[in-house]
Parts: sequence; C-alpha cells; structure tokens
Amino acid sequence: MQVEKFYYDNRIVKNFAYATILWGVVGMLAGLWVALQLVFPSLNITQYGTFGRLRPLHTNAVIFAFVGNGIFMGVYYSLQRLCKARMYSDTLSKIHFWGWQLIIVAAAITLPMGITTSKEYAELEWPIDIAITLIWVVFGWNMFGTILKRRERHLYVAIWFYIATFVTVAVLHIVNSFAIPVSFMKSYSWYAGVQDALVQWWYGHNAVAFFLTTPYLGLMYYFMPKAANRPVYSYRLSIIHFWALIFLYIWAGPHHLLYTSLPNWAQSLGVVFSFMLIFPSWGGMINGLLTLRGAWDRVRDDVILKFMVVAVTAYGMATFEGPMLSLKNVNAISHFTDWIVAHVHVGALGWNGMLTFGILYWLIPRIFNTPLYSKKLAANHFWLGTLGIVFYAVPMYWAGFTQSSMWKQFTESGQLKYSFLETVTYLKPFYAMRSLGGTLYLIGALIMVYNIYKTVKAGKLVADEAAEAPALEKEYHSHQGEHWHRWIERKPVQMLVASLIVILIGGVIEMVPTFLIKSNVPTISSVKPYTPLELQGRDIYVREGCYVCHSQMIRPFRSETERYGEYSKAGEFVYDHPFQWGSKRTGPDLAREGTGNLKKSDGWHFRHMREPSSMSEGSIMPAYPFLLEQDLDTNSTPAKIRAMQTLGVPYEKGFDKEANEALMAQAKQISNNLLNDSIRVAPNKEIIALIAYLQRLGKDIQQPQNN
Repeated sequence: MQVEKFYYDNRIVKNFAYATILWGVVGMLAGLWVALQLVFPSLNITQYGTFGRLRPLHTNAVIFAFVGNGIFMGVYYSLQRLCKARMYSDTLSKIHFWGWQLIIVAAAITLPMGITTSKEYAELEWPIDIAITLIWVVFGWNMFGTILKRRERHLYVAIWFYIATFVTVAVLHIVNSFAIPVSFMKSYSWYAGVQDALVQWWYGHNAVAFFLTTPYLGLMYYFMPKAANRPVYSYRLSIIHFWALIFLYIWAGPHHLLYTSLPNWAQSLGVVFSFMLIFPSWGGMINGLLTLRGAWDRVRDDVILKFMVVAVTAYGMATFEGPMLSLKNVNAISHFTDWIVAHVHVGALGWNGMLTFGILYWLIPRIFNTPLYSKKLAANHFWLGTLGIVFYAVPMYWAGFTQSSMWKQFTESGQLKYSFLETVTYLKPFYAMRSLGGTLYLIGALIMVYNIYKTVKAGKLVADEAAEAPALEKEYHSHQGEHWHRWIERKPVQMLVASLIVILIGGVIEMVPTFLIKSNVPTISSVKPYTPLELQGRDIYVREGCYVCHSQMIRPFRSETERYGEYSKAGEFVYDHPFQWGSKRTGPDLAREGTGNLKKSDGWHFRHMREPSSMSEGSIMPAYPFLLEQDLDTNSTPAKIRAMQTLGVPYEKGFDKEANEALMAQAKQISNNLLNDSIRVAPNKEIIALIAYLQRLGKDIQQPQNN
C-alpha cells in the first residue's frame, strides 16, 4: 500500500484562532457596555453609542465574529486530520479568512450607524448579506474539496455536523434575507407581518441551532475525545443524535411566537417539536460526558477537560430549558422577560464560550509546538469564567420571574398593581449583578489572552505540519457485520443531499400554508398603508433599534389587554416590512401607543425623546436629542414608496411623485400641534416623523376606552 506524504496547513488555523480571541474580547466588551447602560443610562454616549444600536453589535460580534471564527478554527484543524488531507485550496482558505473578517468590520461600522434590517441575528443590510453568501460558498467549496480528496474512507461524526451546518445555514440565510433594496444600504423585507415573523424566527432559532450548536457539536466530537484520549462513548448514539437533531430542530422556530398573531397550528407544531428536542440534545450531551468514563480522575487535574465538561453541561442545561420554555404555560411567564436573556447566555457563555476556551488551550500549544505557558492562569480563567456565568445567569433568572410577576399582578379592586416603570426601576440591582458576572467572565478571557500570548511567544508556528497516510483505495468492499450507516459515511455528496432534505421538510410544512392559505392572515378593512411621513418615522424607529426594548405584540392575557389595550391580530401587520413584534420588553409594548388610554400628546413624545427621565422618572431609556436637530431625508421618500408598491402595498399609481407633498402637509400639522404646546420645531426634523409613526400605532384597530 502506497504511503503519501503531505502537510497540514496550520497557518489558517492560527489566523482563525487569533480572530476568535480578538473578536471574543470585542464582543464581550460590547456586551458589558450595553449591560451597564441599563444601570447607568448616561453611558448612552452619542447617537452611535445608544443601547438600541450597540446591542445588535454585541450579538453579531459574539455570534458571527467570536463563535464564527471559533467554528472555522476548529473545522480547519479537525477536518484536515479527519480527512488526512491538506485543505483543498490555500487560496480559498485565505479568501475565506479575510472575507469573513471584512464582513465583521462592515458589521462593526454599519450597526452603530443605524444601518440595520432590524431582524434579530440578521440585522446586516443587503450588500453585506450578499458578501456573507459568497464567503459561505467559498467555505463550503473548500470544505467539500477537502472531503472529496480525503485519504480516509469513512466520514467521522464531526464531519456529519459540519456538512449539516454548511447546507442549513446557507438555506436559512438566503430565505430570510430576501429583501427589496431601496438604496445602497437600505432595504425592506420581502415578507410582511406574520409571514415575516415566521420566517425570521425560523431563521433566528435555527441560527442558534445550526450556527451555535451543530458545528460546536462537531467540535465536541473531535476535541473532547482528543483532550481525554478516549474514544467517543457510543457510535450508534451519535447516529441517532445527528439525524434526530437536524430533523427536529428546523420545526422549532414558532415557539418564539407563542400567544402571538401566528396561526395556532404553527405555534402547536413549534411546541411539539421543541419538546421532542430534549431527547437528541441530551443524547449528545450524554455521549460527550460518557466519553470521559474512566478519565474522571484526569478532569480534576486537566483544566482543558474542566472547560469542556462545563461546556457540555451548559449545553445540557440550555437544551433542557429550551423545550421547557416552549411549553405555553411556561412561555406565558418567560417571554419578553430577562429569563430569556439568562437562558441564551447559559448557552453562549457556557456552551460556546467554555468549549472555545478549552479548544484554544488544547490547540495553540500543538500548532506552536510548545507547552501552555501557565496551567495556573488557565485554571484561574476557568474559575472566573464559571463564576461569571453564575453571577450573570442567576440574577437574570430572578429578574425574569420578578418581571413577569409584577406585570401580571392585580390589586383587590381589579386594577394593575404596578406600572411598567416600577418594574424597570426595581430590576436595576439585578442588572448591576449581571454586569458583575460579565466583568468576571471578561477578566477570565483577558487572562487567556495573556496566557496564549506568552505561549505563542515561547514557541514557533509549525505552519506546514508534516503527515503521511495511505492513498484512498479506489474500490471499497464492505465487511460482514458492518453497520448500515457506514454506507452514507462513505458518500459525502449523498450525506449533503440527505441533510438538505431532512432540514427542508419542517420548514416547507410550516411556511407554505402560512404564505398560500389566506385564512391564516385574514385582512382587516380598517388597516391602511402608512403615510409617507409615518413610513419615514418607522424607518427612524428601526434605525435607532427601538425594537430591541419595545414589543408591538399584545398577547391575549388580561394583564396585557388591561395595560396595553386590545390584543394583536394577524391582519394588523400586512403592511409591515419588516415586522416589529420584538422579543424583549425592557420598555412597555407600543402596539396601541397612538390610541385609547395610552395615547399621549405630540408634546409628550417630543419631551420624552429629548430627555426620557423628564417625563418618566427613573427611566433607563437613552435620550435622542439629535432627532431634534437632524433633517429628515425626504429625497428617499419616492424610492421607499416605489419599493413598498413592489411589495404589494396599495399606494395609488404615481403616488411616489406626490408623496413628499403629503409628507410635508402632515409634518406641518404636527409642528403646529407642538407650537400649541410651546415647542418650536421645524417640520422637516426627524423627530416629527418619529412622532407621526408613534401616534399611528394602533389607530387602525380602534380599542374601547377603559373605565
């Protein structure tokens, strides 16, 4: 048998490792800053540093910059060794690396500028979305090229997860990103209202599933056995884990939309499949932890294994809690509260963060051919990280229960017991404690930066690591007793196609009826398109990230209808491109802000946006004085109207040419209203458009006056 000599490319692994560390620190710093903004609103510095603009920057930095680079670091290292082949193309590797970093830089520039689609985890505008698609194709091309030229016949379980990640993320990103461009950095979602919400959370939940979970499960299956020097506990369990997980996960998105205007049948599907996810998820956790059987003595002494054990345990906790949160009676308590923030960060800090740290500590010394500089510093990092997770999660769980309880309580006379603002001010100590947890976690990461810097300095990169392996035999003859699954493990293209079919089933069954059966989204005759001024104001609302703190979805609970007005209906949102239902209530719901008992004067909104605490004592909302100074970009109005007409919004033909005239007439009316309230402001200022939008909310669905 001929033995072939070749070289593994460690340079690309090093590049992605460095990027993982850099963006990890940046993402954590951004997260700590926005956490502190909820305690000290004065930290909302300039219009580019408000909570609404920085919070999407934090989530994108952690998900796509920190975890994304961590995925590529682990895949490029493990795939070469599992395939016994160098990456297919060094050029593609370089294009992938630098392309991904440029995308991250573009996100870091555009999001603070308010250039956003407002769709969670998919906020980047259309030119960047196209760049993501192209770079993702480069990654897949390089990965599959490597697999096809492999010297190892069977694909190890980690590669199954890499393949499923590639194909599913491609589908999710393309489907969710359909939009019509208005300008170079502005677009409107192709979908509206209920349909947009379904597509977004089909994407949003499965971004967690197939970007934060499946690739990291692949890394777990490779690096945990390597670190423990033990084989994976169960081959059969890994088969069940893989296929059941990718089939069930794709159905679960609607559990983010329980008690909303989404049709009940879609909500029920989300609940059923979310609950079933416990079984494959825990199958993976058990497979990971039992891989350490016989090696638990080493866990006490090996800090790398400690990181990995905490990571897999956090994965188990998060994947048990997720299905529980999808149950309607639990979701009624948890949704819109800080409980969800705690849940998400157990996964992000525990599962993704701790596993990434463990891999870095294992991998860097090997590619630099030197021992880790300090195991003691790594141990300190481990305890700071673990305590950071506890000090982060526990206060946020407590805050979530407290929020929900205060929102729902009534007095003996049947009145709501607490105003929304009382719940906000009560939670400040919990937010402060959460910030302490984030600080501990960040300090641990900075210790890692120093430890790895000293390790790298002491060693020398083995850029081209020599290896040898027999060439792949052209013919393969199965042996007696071979497991049936071995067939598809020899067929990477067939595995890709099978994975694609499996993940498409759930998405198609949930989405096609929602789009094609009109009774799922009944129309309401009183609902009209936004006026040009209201449309411009809505875009300002989106730009400032108001959806980050405010929902526009009243659930059919007495506590919500008493506080906010009549519950929301599917037909209300047919002209909303994109939808603005929100996922967290740091501020009150705004769905009926312009009508009923919630309606406030134009002057109130003006003063509130200029200085929130002057109208709501104790408010933690950022001030927006720049809206009073900045001129509204009316040059964009005709293009926006034409885009909406393309999307089916029934503006009259030729209205784009008259839109600015109508806009200015309404703006002058609001300006005159403000003048009557002793406020002098020109009608062409952005604040006028935002007031117009806020005063429109709920008007199409007139709610009865409460006594």
